[in-house]
Amino acid sequence: MRAPEFWTGRGPIATLLRPLGALYALGGALRWHLTQPWRAPVPVVCVGNLTVGGVGKTPVVLDLARRLAGRQPHILTRGYGGRLAGPVRVDPALHGADDVGDEPLLLARRTPVWVARDRAAGARAAVAARARLLLLDDGFQNPALAKDLSLVVVDGETGFGNGLVFPAGPLREPVPRGLARADALVVMGDDRHGVAAATSLPVLRARLVPRMPLSFVPGAPLVAFAGIGRPEKFFRTLRSLGARPAAEHAFPDHHRFREDELLRLEGLAGGLGARLVTTDKDAVRLPPSWRARVAVLRVAVAWEDEAALARVLARVG
Repeated sequence: MRAPEFWTGRGPIATLLRPLGALYALGGALRWHLTQPWRAPVPVVCVGNLTVGGVGKTPVVLDLARRLAGRQPHILTRGYGGRLAGPVRVDPALHGADDVGDEPLLLARRTPVWVARDRAAGARAAVAARARLLLLDDGFQNPALAKDLSLVVVDGETGFGNGLVFPAGPLREPVPRGLARADALVVMGDDRHGVAAATSLPVLRARLVPRMPLSFVPGAPLVAFAGIGRPEKFFRTLRSLGARPAAEHAFPDHHRFREDELLRLEGLAGGLGARLVTTDKDAVRLPPSWRARVAVLRVAVAWEDEAALARVLARVG
C-alpha cells in the first residue's frame, strides 16, 4: 500500500481514525498476552520495524546473513504476497513470487530461506534442516517465536510518522511498547526526526549503498519503474548517481508486473532512446523472459560503526 499523506501529521483524518488505531494496538497487546512463545534450541535474531512499509529490513537481513555465515543461518519469513503457507524451503529454481513472495526469492540467492506463516513451525523445520541460527525477516510483532536479539530498523527520513497506530498512522504498535522489546535501533539514513535521541537503546547507523549494473552510463536516459513501499526513494537514488530518468513509473508495493504493462514501458523507453531500470526486489517479480531486458539497481548496507554492530551481534553468543 502507498502511505497516505495524513500519516505524516495529525490532521482531522488521523484524529478520526485514532479509535481504530487504539483497537489495533489493543489487539496486538492481547496477542502477546495470550501467546506462549516457542523457544528454539538455536539463537533467534529478529530484524523488524515498528511501521508499515519498507524501511530497509531485507538488505539488513542479507548483510547479517553474510556476517553470521559461520553460524549456518537460515532465514525465516512470512512470504508476504505468496500463496504457500509453509513451512517450505524456498527454491528459486522451483518457486516464483506468486508462490513465496518477492523478498524470499531475493534472500534465497545467498542463504537458506523458509517461508512460514506459523513462525514457530518454520523455526522447527529450519532447525531440523540443521540451521544453527535463525534470522527473522520481520516478525517483530509476532509472539509465536522467542527472540534472543531484536533489531528495530527505522527510516531516518520518515521516522515514526505522526506517531499514531494504524490506520491513524503508520505504526504497527505504540513506539514505547515496541522499543521496550528491542535490543538495538538501526537508523537507516539521516536521522531527520531525532529518533536516536529519544531512546536509551544502542543505536546503529547505516545507509543503503546503491550498486548500478556495470552497463550503467551516467547521464544516459532511463525509464525507471518500481513497485515497492516508497518508489520515490528509488527514483531519487538514480538521480543521485548521475542517472537521467526520462520517465518514472510507480506501482503498488509487491505489484505483479503484467506483460502488457512491461510492453508499454518498453515502448516508452524505445521512443525515448532509454533503457528500463528497476529495483532488485521488483526484478524477481518480472516474468523470466523480461529479466535480461531490464537493468537492476542493487543495494547493500554500509554501517557507520562496524565495531558497534559487532558488539550487538556478540550478544547471541
